[in-house]
Amino acid sequence: MLNYASYIIIIPFVGFLLNGLFGKKINNEKISGTIGSLAVFFPFVIAVGIFFEMLNSPIEERSHIIQLFDWISAGSLSIPFALQVDQLSILMTLIVTGVGFLIHVYSIGYMHGDKGFWRFFTYLNLFITMMLFLVLGNNFLLMFLGWEGVGLCSFLLIGFWHDRKFEVGGADKETSMTTDAAKKAFVVNRVGDFGFLIGMFLIFTTFGSLTFTDVFSKAASLQSGSSVMFWITMCLFIGATGKSAQIPLFVWLPDAMAGPTPVSALIHAATMVTSGIYMIARCSILFALAPETMNIVAIVGISTAVFAATIGLVQNDIKKVLAYSTVSQLGYMFLALGVGAFTAGIFHVMTHAFFKALLFLGSGAVIHAMHEEQDIQKMGGLKKYLPITFITFLIGTIAISGIPPFAGFFSKDEILWKAYSQGNIMLWLLGAIGAALTAFYMFRLVSLTFENKPRFDSHHTHPHEAPKTMTIPLIILAVLSIVGGFVGIPESLGGGNVLEKFLEPIFEKAEFRLPLHHEGSHSMEYILMAISVLIATISILYARKKFVTQESLPVEENKKGFRKLLWNKYYVDEIYNFLFVNSTYKLSESFLWKIFDVKLVDGIVNGTASLISIISGQLRKIQVGVAQSYATVFVVGIIVILGILLM
Repeated sequence: MLNYASYIIIIPFVGFLLNGLFGKKINNEKISGTIGSLAVFFPFVIAVGIFFEMLNSPIEERSHIIQLFDWISAGSLSIPFALQVDQLSILMTLIVTGVGFLIHVYSIGYMHGDKGFWRFFTYLNLFITMMLFLVLGNNFLLMFLGWEGVGLCSFLLIGFWHDRKFEVGGADKETSMTTDAAKKAFVVNRVGDFGFLIGMFLIFTTFGSLTFTDVFSKAASLQSGSSVMFWITMCLFIGATGKSAQIPLFVWLPDAMAGPTPVSALIHAATMVTSGIYMIARCSILFALAPETMNIVAIVGISTAVFAATIGLVQNDIKKVLAYSTVSQLGYMFLALGVGAFTAGIFHVMTHAFFKALLFLGSGAVIHAMHEEQDIQKMGGLKKYLPITFITFLIGTIAISGIPPFAGFFSKDEILWKAYSQGNIMLWLLGAIGAALTAFYMFRLVSLTFENKPRFDSHHTHPHEAPKTMTIPLIILAVLSIVGGFVGIPESLGGGNVLEKFLEPIFEKAEFRLPLHHEGSHSMEYILMAISVLIATISILYARKKFVTQESLPVEENKKGFRKLLWNKYYVDEIYNFLFVNSTYKLSESFLWKIFDVKLVDGIVNGTASLISIISGQLRKIQVGVAQSYATVFVVGIIVILGILLM
């Protein structure tokens, strides 16, 4: 199957071309949906075949470079268009294409009747293509191509319903156009991408190459702690904070919920937002050489995890709760990377893809049933109307809450244990607090949405279960959310952590450079595990006691004291608007427009035209129509030229 690896990228691109060029002419939902879905399913089949070939091959033969053609050659810069197929890239490919295929199938039912149906699947296929470039490219430039490509597709998909408004949130319940959310995502990501670009420049000047194998082999011979490695990794991390929505560049992701729900599931839960995690994991040897950067990654990660979780406590938009949950879970992944637990970070990427895609698609089924209503305070009692959605949503909620034996428990516990093993108890404590907050706000969401008596107008709203094209993906993802963590069962629980052994060749050089940490005894791991599960269980019981018994909810419940601060998301958007947006507008209006543009740029252009007009006005006087005058000018010109030559 390795010979067909290039088709993993080619097939989704062909699907993009077919729907993009002929979708509007065909104007048939079944054809467009089938083309779009199969364009992701076939790459998944190829990836599965390659995966099993790897399992049956010796460890040293599991990494392959497939060069398609020479891409760029200029001076000392030589960049091939090549794919790197190894344990890490094939695992990410399985996640992207596997979860992506289920979301494509779900979209057939969710987007039924939409006038831009064919266009939606065109964008989805292009997104999958760019995401595969990102995870399969064998050099930084090809990764950056996919990196920018998913940013473009995110812009197109968030603003897909460009004629609609969405609620921004806050005390005033302000609304904005979906195109504003798309632009916000695009601009914020450009800030991070600039850091990534600078990092690439530093890598090329330091190592003379942008190819992973060349860069990492040369880096392996360096000593840790050098300033150049610090700045390279910091620039790469800045890029990761933009794409993976970490402090301070997290503000775009909650507003990205303005797009269709399948977009939220695909881009902002399972694939695009994990790009930063994948990039740091791929560059693990570089980060291992910069311990200061690793500390920053861990601190930013755990800070984001707790910060976003507190905001999620008071959100009433069903998708906004999941959005801040995504930001928080990404923080856990960065915590894992920061403490050197690269496998644990990728493990959580995988389990998070299962249960968060399930939760987003489940929320889409709820929104579909409630005729586009997203306020959970106006729901309630939906479990009798949506039994399949309720059961699968509950499974996803238990998984993200870290309750054994569901998938989220194993990956979250692995991260917390590695943080404790580093010797920093504060990281473990904050991680446990974040897990408790997660369990609370997720069961608050379940309770207000599915439990209790209905709080909607039953005369005008008639909830109903989603069609099979939507419920079947929910069931499959629910099963994966239950069993997906079994590949990472730690040795302390009688497992062999199969995933860690599978990815070991990718991270062994980086882990060799990390300082040794006390792993602790199995008994301590059991104690910490029991404490985290106990805290999560208490949070779940408290949430159910608080919200299941409530028959009516005050609309203004979140408007006082600390709740008001959380309700307004710590006023981060307002601060950014004051510091950056409004100041940029004022600078643009007062200086860049009225002075720089009007007086300087326009002044130079208009002044040049005026000068030419003046000169030509004087030269016109020579054109008098008298031959003697022309002869005089000729003679004077000849004399001047002879004088110059003689001198």
